[in-house]
Amino acid sequence: MLDSLAGLNVQDLQGLSPDAWAEVAAQMLARIGEQNEFIAQQAQLIKFKDVKIERIMFELARLKAYRFGARTERMDAGQRQMFEETLAEDQASLEAQLAALQGEQAASSAPPPDEKPALKPRRALLPDHLRRVDYSHEPANTTCPTPGCGQAMARIGEDITEKLDVVPAEFFVHRHIRGKWACRCCQILVQQLVAPQIIDKGIPASGLIAHVLVSRFVDHLPYYRQESINARSNVHTPRSTLASWSGQGGAALQPLFDVHREFILQSNVLHADETPVRLLDPGAGKTKRAYVWAYARSKFDPLPGVAYDFCPGRGGKYAVAFLGDWCGTLVRDEFRGYDSVVKLHERKAAGCLAHARRKFDELIKDNQSPVALEAVQRIALIFRIEREVHSLSIEERLAVRQSRSKPLWKEMHVWLQLERARVPNGSGIAGAIDYSLNHWDALTEHLSNGNVAVDNNHCENQIRPWALGRKAWLFAGSELAGQRAAIVMSLVMSAKLNGHDPWAYLKDVLERIPTQPNSRIEELLPHCWKPQG
Repeated sequence: MLDSLAGLNVQDLQGLSPDAWAEVAAQMLARIGEQNEFIAQQAQLIKFKDVKIERIMFELARLKAYRFGARTERMDAGQRQMFEETLAEDQASLEAQLAALQGEQAASSAPPPDEKPALKPRRALLPDHLRRVDYSHEPANTTCPTPGCGQAMARIGEDITEKLDVVPAEFFVHRHIRGKWACRCCQILVQQLVAPQIIDKGIPASGLIAHVLVSRFVDHLPYYRQESINARSNVHTPRSTLASWSGQGGAALQPLFDVHREFILQSNVLHADETPVRLLDPGAGKTKRAYVWAYARSKFDPLPGVAYDFCPGRGGKYAVAFLGDWCGTLVRDEFRGYDSVVKLHERKAAGCLAHARRKFDELIKDNQSPVALEAVQRIALIFRIEREVHSLSIEERLAVRQSRSKPLWKEMHVWLQLERARVPNGSGIAGAIDYSLNHWDALTEHLSNGNVAVDNNHCENQIRPWALGRKAWLFAGSELAGQRAAIVMSLVMSAKLNGHDPWAYLKDVLERIPTQPNSRIEELLPHCWKPQG
């Protein structure tokens, strides 16, 4: 009835009786009421969306404040990583909700003539080595749709959109078929010998053993998680079996690790650091603290490498035993255990400027100390020079340090001594200044050796995987298990430092090492390894 009013005009309304006029008026009032109700509903919906958008915008601002606020600096590396991942997930979720609420109006609205559209960040191109699967999308009809034309259209180009996809890990079976050949006259049987394997008469090939080791020591997946992942492919691999494969693989790598350790100790500059790991103590029914020591070749060494040593304690005797008669410069923090290490074989000690800076940085965050702030600013000038000379040769790096960094160090030394006389004993700033002054020779060792880094961050980065792994493993089951983990981690982390894929490296090494002559085992070291053609 109401729809019929839309077609009425002035001529139709002329000559209507009073009753007809009353009916038309009633219909018009009813329609106006419905329109007012619809407008009120739309206004309420818009108000609801505005409130929701406002709340999402507030949440986004709060997330950014958390992300870039000072409180994140109080977290350790693991907490900060988890915090950053959670924030990224939350921010992406909120932005998706915001885009959905703003709808097509925001997407289709063109910017004003005098306003440039916002630039979108450029996405990194997908790697060229990835396999491409092409799909062709062409119009069903390539005849010109213009009325009266009907000519065949010509193809003038194309647009290519790439989407990244993944196929979950695929298990497959190697079938080695060895033919049997016999002489009926001589009763002789000839058959190709079975190639030596890491696990004789076992089912895992070298690729599977490498996968278990990489999952455990690179991706930090405990065996029970690997078991459940494999079960999704209907492959039954009990955690005890995975542990057995890992143990035999680690044992096979022991000779290669021994040679790798000798290679690490050939460097005249080493970085050293240590981190605690929980070790199961079955007799006490609990865990105790053990340590993993890391020794990395110089940050500037063209042939990088790192070796780990799993030890039941933190005493300097463990570093002394690992280094043996090594001579050179040891870059380390000021842990007292290194004192006995440096005293032997005319070794030199190099300090870590990052540790010294950290003492002042903590005071800036807590007390806003003006002395600490100036110290951090002075140290920043030295780090800026170090970034500039990173790619230079040893001789060029040393020359720049002597001409530009050394005056800054001398000036800071005098300034620290003056400020130390002004601050009270026992204060936080006094402790920070004393740390630098007491270890001044070690902190400035890089001024006399261009192959020495100004800090120990290089080694700290190499030991960080252990900090991530211990959260997944919780503890090492035995000292032998810890030593085996150190062997595998030494090789895979060194492979990564040399630009190799850890799985590809381990797979090839485990396949070749049973038949590799001892005289050529150096070919399997991470810095020498080349995949077989």
